[in-house]
Amino acid sequence: MGRPRLAIFALAAAVLGASLGAVGWAVTDHLEQDDDFCNACHVSADLPLHVEIRRDYDARPAASLASRHAAARLPDRDGGAFRCIDCHGGKSPAGRVRVKALAAKDALAYATGRFEEPEQMRWPLWDEDCLACHASFEAAGDDARGSPGFHDLAVHNVDLGVACVECHSAHEAGGDPGAFFLHATDVRAQCARCHSEFEEGG
Repeated sequence: MGRPRLAIFALAAAVLGASLGAVGWAVTDHLEQDDDFCNACHVSADLPLHVEIRRDYDARPAASLASRHAAARLPDRDGGAFRCIDCHGGKSPAGRVRVKALAAKDALAYATGRFEEPEQMRWPLWDEDCLACHASFEAAGDDARGSPGFHDLAVHNVDLGVACVECHSAHEAGGDPGAFFLHATDVRAQCARCHSEFEEGG
């Protein structure tokens, strides 16, 4: 095959690949708007991680932070319901590419019979996924000891290297419903990164 024919073949392959990628992106954008599409692969009796997540997500009264979101309503959406993709879709271009790449990898593994449901989140949410809705934090006021809440202190609202989900576990059931389903042990572990008094035995 001569160089001109090879160049034409390479160009055609690139155009075809880009076209298929764009179509695949658009089709999956549409499909992932329906939680049942996500559940079709992730929820079955043999896959306990997402069975438990879906059970707790649907629980009323809310059993987790994700469940609290599911019970809430979005004023700008017909029906108002949250969907899986609202949190797991990625908000920035980099976030969307990350989600699409993982979905493509999982789809290929599923199609070839090599898909294994993870036992925990492989790619936790990024702060941007939370901040898309929670761009600012309401002052929680003083707690029972008279000290300010975490987000009332300006130093806590800068880049501490602590992701939202390190304290606010979305799908972990339990926690304190009055404190955004925070789990004391998880929060203490994060506090201990800067405050020695929160270390175990401290």
